[in-house]
Amino acid sequence: MGYRYIALVGGSACIDGALTRDAIRSAGLEARVTSGRFELFAGPDTPTIQLSNGAILIGHVFGRDGTPASEDLQKRAFPDDAQLRAHLVDNYWGDYLLIQTGIREASKLTIMRDPSGGVPCIYSLEGSAGFFTSDIGLAAGYRLYRKQIDWDYIATCLRYPHMKAERTALTGVRELLPGTTLTASGTGHSTELNWRPWDFVERRHRYASRRDAEAGVRHAVLSAVRAWAQLDRSVLLEMSGGLDSSIIATCLHQAGARVVCYTLVTPVPGADERQYAWLVSNAIGFGLHTEVLEFDDARFNFNLPSATVSPRIGSLQYAIDSVMGAAGARHDVTSFFTGAGGDTVFSYLTNATPAADAFRAQGPSAGWAAIRDLCTLHQCTVWTAGWLTLKKLMQAPRPPRSPRGAFINPAGQQAVQDSHPWFTPPGDMLPGDLERVFGLAGTQAYRDMAPRGSDRWIRMPLLSQPVMEACLRAPSWMWINGGRNRAIARAAFADMLPAEILTRRSKGNFVSYLGGFYRRNRNDIRHFILGGQLRRRGLLDDAALDRFLRQDGLPTRDRLFLEVLDLCMIENWVRQQD
Repeated sequence: MGYRYIALVGGSACIDGALTRDAIRSAGLEARVTSGRFELFAGPDTPTIQLSNGAILIGHVFGRDGTPASEDLQKRAFPDDAQLRAHLVDNYWGDYLLIQTGIREASKLTIMRDPSGGVPCIYSLEGSAGFFTSDIGLAAGYRLYRKQIDWDYIATCLRYPHMKAERTALTGVRELLPGTTLTASGTGHSTELNWRPWDFVERRHRYASRRDAEAGVRHAVLSAVRAWAQLDRSVLLEMSGGLDSSIIATCLHQAGARVVCYTLVTPVPGADERQYAWLVSNAIGFGLHTEVLEFDDARFNFNLPSATVSPRIGSLQYAIDSVMGAAGARHDVTSFFTGAGGDTVFSYLTNATPAADAFRAQGPSAGWAAIRDLCTLHQCTVWTAGWLTLKKLMQAPRPPRSPRGAFINPAGQQAVQDSHPWFTPPGDMLPGDLERVFGLAGTQAYRDMAPRGSDRWIRMPLLSQPVMEACLRAPSWMWINGGRNRAIARAAFADMLPAEILTRRSKGNFVSYLGGFYRRNRNDIRHFILGGQLRRRGLLDDAALDRFLRQDGLPTRDRLFLEVLDLCMIENWVRQQD
């Protein structure tokens, strides 16, 4: 399963001669739209919806009430392409790609990707000719594209791993980002935003009260989870025992789908969440399965899916995907559900920006109330919380990303920033809203990290459009109400969650597991990186890296080894592009 398609634009031809359409069909792709200048081929599991005026939707689309797209959407006529796009964004949501071949201009093609980014879309165009696809492997396999690494991008990736942008690590290939429209014509192509997170943090869109915020967030999450579950019918839920996956579990309980729950444990402490996962699964009557993530399940050199256009899948992602993928196959589920993005969507800010926002937006009374919430949340004095808030009010906003440099050659190839469009806020935004939107941009990389989505659908309901919008409308200071992080989400589902989950402050993680994996494989990792292409290109600080990799032990709280594992992720991707 998974969304799988390729579209040929403007009579696109393969590198060594004419492309035979029979070759595409022989790979299991069906012709969905054919015309003189545009042809769409899609896999049998990839849904398409024909709209008026020749427009077509790839993917799954729901109304705002969570029901599948109505016939009204299919039959309704729009005077121009832009009105259809606006209507879709305002009244529908889902995982989709809208393709319009031009109502008034036959040579123009527009492609809009939904705000959640559920349907992959990468493209290569020269003028109005080329292709767009879910999988660069399809384009390369049909000789529409010959892979070539963009080493300038790799230099950037070393400093900003997992950063999402239109640019990819392959020369001539770009990604259409979520909430963005690509317009191609005879004169070239351009992109513009159709959905802006900034619109929902504006004062005029904020919830007037916490009660409104709680109701809005609850309705959005329940509707999103129910819509996906009723579509898929059989689900494997990845449960950490934390708030985010627990909320999804309680929503699934009301959705009427067959659900199996899985939680992971490791040979070392840190990630064992069974006691919390059991509380939730027992409360709602779902069985809980436990899988041990062994050190041997992780790799630093492994085969990558053909769809990857940038380094995204690391050792931990590989291990989790292998174990969960096997579990999904055993239970023959249709989809995986995950709480990915929950911390970001539920405004889990760990600094003083919520109080600074309250001061700026609502004045001293609200600001001091938020400072008191900070004191309770972080167990600090009012003077400490007040001073940190004052610093936030006086300082310039933090940049969206901070570069890494511990093992990078300072004299090597310079990083070339390709900024995400959400990194350019309009007007005078509150510091907390800046951090929330910057964080939301980072969650767009999560789908790239889950290759098991090519076999079964992977659903991230907390990153669906209605949930993002509802959460952005709740200002940052509401999310720390009462000295609790993610307070709106806790209150919204207080009647559905066990008390131990609602009051929990700790969070499990896999840092100790990755540390154990690193120590066991340190010598092999050393040979892999120092004998690889990154070093041959002069991108690494060989001496600093060699010194670190020769250390037998890791100092307490030293997490530089995580940067080494990111180097492995990038090196592994580079080696597989030949």
